[in-house]
Amino acid sequence: MATPYEPPRPGLEFLARAEVTLDEVLDLGGTPHGRRRVVPIIGGRVEGPRLSADVLPGGADWQILQTGGWVRVEARYTARTDDGSLVSIVSRGVRHGPPEVMSALLAGQCPDPSTYRFRTAITFETAEDSPEHAWLNHVVTVSSALRRPDAVLLDVYAVC
Repeated sequence: MATPYEPPRPGLEFLARAEVTLDEVLDLGGTPHGRRRVVPIIGGRVEGPRLSADVLPGGADWQILQTGGWVRVEARYTARTDDGSLVSIVSRGVRHGPPEVMSALLAGQCPDPSTYRFRTAITFETAEDSPEHAWLNHVVTVSSALRRPDAVLLDVYAVC
């Protein structure tokens, strides 16, 4: 059925910058799904106009290295906001670039982030009765990220 309307074009609104501190990579080797790496998360900080929180230790980034230089990432961790609320964070996405750039990243180097693509979609979960943070349960976000030897830096945007 025809309609005179078009879907609205989404925009992006800066939500926060997250610096997620990492421990030593645990390389499980080849699995039926690809080369599995687990990167423990040991801390960090999230700072933005409406969200300020400490990243708690205990999470991890579960990566699958696939043929063609693609890395699928799925990081799960918890943050405690400055007012004490707990927020579960799940960041799923991809990292990809030329072979020499991907090799440098896997070797713990920090190549220019414009030479590779590192993007994720992030979901948040927190108590529905949290007056300051319940909105996080309903926000759609994307991030642009870069990998440093000891951390991931993500600029997180709400899709509006």
